[in-house]
Amino acid sequence: KQWYQRRVRVFSTLQINPLLRQGAMSDSEEDERVTKLNFKKDRIHFGSLEESSVAASIPEKPAQETEGEAMVEFSADQSDTESDDSGAGEEDKTGVQTLVDEHQAQLWEELAKKKAARNIAVPTEDKRVKVMLREMEEPICLFGEGPYERRERLKQLLVAAGKLSGVTTHQDLVEQQQQQQQQQQQQDTQQQQETTEDKQEVWYHEGTGSLKRARFFIAEFSLPRAKKRLQQAKEWQGKPATVKHSEKQDVHKFVHTLNNECSQIGDTRPLSYCNISPCSGYLATGSWSGLVKLWRLPSCNPVATLAGHNGRIGAVTFSPQAGLADNVACLASCDSDGVVNLWSMSSTRPVAELPGHNCRVARLNYHPSGRFLGTACYDHSWRLWDLESSSEVLHQEGHSGPVYSVAFHGDGSLLATGGLDSYCRVWDLRTGRAVLFLEGHLKSVLSCDFAPDGYHLGTGSEDNSCKIWDLRQCKSIYNIPAHNNMVTYCKFSGTPNNSMLLTASYDSTAKVWSHRGWMPLKNLSGHDNKVMCVDCSWDKKYIVTASYDRTFKLWTNKSFS
Repeated sequence: KQWYQRRVRVFSTLQINPLLRQGAMSDSEEDERVTKLNFKKDRIHFGSLEESSVAASIPEKPAQETEGEAMVEFSADQSDTESDDSGAGEEDKTGVQTLVDEHQAQLWEELAKKKAARNIAVPTEDKRVKVMLREMEEPICLFGEGPYERRERLKQLLVAAGKLSGVTTHQDLVEQQQQQQQQQQQQDTQQQQETTEDKQEVWYHEGTGSLKRARFFIAEFSLPRAKKRLQQAKEWQGKPATVKHSEKQDVHKFVHTLNNECSQIGDTRPLSYCNISPCSGYLATGSWSGLVKLWRLPSCNPVATLAGHNGRIGAVTFSPQAGLADNVACLASCDSDGVVNLWSMSSTRPVAELPGHNCRVARLNYHPSGRFLGTACYDHSWRLWDLESSSEVLHQEGHSGPVYSVAFHGDGSLLATGGLDSYCRVWDLRTGRAVLFLEGHLKSVLSCDFAPDGYHLGTGSEDNSCKIWDLRQCKSIYNIPAHNNMVTYCKFSGTPNNSMLLTASYDSTAKVWSHRGWMPLKNLSGHDNKVMCVDCSWDKKYIVTASYDRTFKLWTNKSFS
């Protein structure tokens, strides 16, 4: 069999090489033998390449004819051609051997390519196959080509390009993850080094002289008040339990007997804010029409209309020293245009204006001393103003969103800000540092207020809840599911030992909660639309709610009325 295969291979090479064909046989013999062997051109020969190589190395033997099979017989006239073509025969033999070697090399190369194509990993999704073909600048589809043929063509192209795979294997993923972990570790070490360097370095900037004087004034003002508050707390702890319980019962009894004493239309547009004067004799309301109105309590009769704003009123608040002199600015208001006006009880025109706000001012509040005013702005900052000089003392940034609420501590040493970034920050006015970062609300913080005891802080949020924070523990100690809609306002009222918490919401109600027990005491319902604000007088005689339905309601006890 090997000898027969070798003869057929030599005959095929003789057909390819015309010089060998002319030297081996004549034209008539060639035609005769080609007609006999045409049926063997497409015959498949079985056997390995090693066997064929061994067969090629065996020396030639004379051909024999067997019965039933026509064998190819090669003859040459040695007597005529031996002397002339001896050198040419050797050259022909070397040429045939080189052709055979090249053919074998091509077969080995094709087998290696087929094996690589079988082991190569390509995407099974047709879209990704087309994308890879487009990246290789090859046609994404040929005529009559299906997804399987397209994948096979991609395999051949990847093999020809020398790529081992078209997709990321598991081993590649492991290597990539290891590289990413190493890079992340390097970045972490660099960040740790940078943070350690930053901690070692304290950065300051030079403040103004007015800021320094303001910080000294606040420190001298707050320390005696803090000492007095702590002394009252110690005295309260020394009282008998029966006395403490009776005082709390008096507060709860007053809240349970609250009634809607008066309901008054405040403006032609929705009311946005309300505030009761320190003497409990006046009420100030602000509306979206830009008007600030004063009302007398408890009759709810109009006293004055203050016109000085063109935008919607954001807040209006009385100074702690209101009522001491008629010509002194004792009322402040802000609007959506960034205008902050100061008013007196003797004039319907603004006494002064605080310039510098380039965007909306949402809320403002007086410092307990009455000398400073804090404003919350939509430019992600809050500002502190010295009203004696009508100048800006501090412009502080720190929130990642608009600042919506601002509140001062009862001692005057701290300031709390709530922003639409859902965070609340507590600032030390004596040093200028942010001492607490309160994180826990899911949505915007719309209101914040300090409790009279000095270490509790309440925040109302758009997530329908009111959180109570303990400044000593630096965390939230209670979450009040206060309303069915966003909490627009929260406020503490009362003494350090007997106080209550008021909340207003878009669910058209305002509620009163017990302090330290956080139990609901009273549900103030009666408005036809969302309640925008709620306030209580310092002596706990009156509670006022302002609503989107353009009315405000006075809630009081019959004995007081």
